[in-house]
Amino acid sequence: MSSSEPLVLIVSGPSGSGKSTLVRRILQLPGTLLSVSCTTRAPRRTESDGKWYNFVSEAEFQQMVARGEFLEYAQVFGKNWYGTPRKWLDEASAQKKDLVLEIDVQGALQVKQKLPGAVAIFVLPPSRAELERRIRARGQDSDDEIKRRLERARQEMLSYSSYDFAVINDDVERATQEVQAIALGSRCRVARKEERIRDILKSFGG
Repeated sequence: MSSSEPLVLIVSGPSGSGKSTLVRRILQLPGTLLSVSCTTRAPRRTESDGKWYNFVSEAEFQQMVARGEFLEYAQVFGKNWYGTPRKWLDEASAQKKDLVLEIDVQGALQVKQKLPGAVAIFVLPPSRAELERRIRARGQDSDDEIKRRLERARQEMLSYSSYDFAVINDDVERATQEVQAIALGSRCRVARKEERIRDILKSFGG
């Protein structure tokens, strides 16, 4: 792994686990860049195009797939498509920044296969009851939808062992410290510092 390659940080977790908040906290660290996913779902009232998602038609999405433009992509709940455009990897490389991906378990496994050096963080709620409370508090979902989200959360959590780190989000300030520490610590891995270390050794004449 070259230190010029961007560090890729993957953040996953069930809907309602608070992963978006923790991604925003990672992005407070200097030298980080958010990968903006593409999706075929309709924007929510509070969402604007290009901030967290680029909203595209199904036809546009399939054309991007055919052109090989995605690092990973998947269909969620059997209806909407989500994908991570490869261009963000080039963008992070050009800007010499770490790339932060907020993606689901399916996407995370695809990225880890292609980029084994990527660091994957799984965000968990403290309990099923607390997750249900958070989802209900948003007031966006029917009872059937909530039931489906809770079952999907259980399924996703079964993949925890594919991740490098787990953060239990029962206290957002402590969870923030943990995700930021993981990001900063990952920058210090020997494989990422090797070129710099060799330069320092040269200055010692060896």
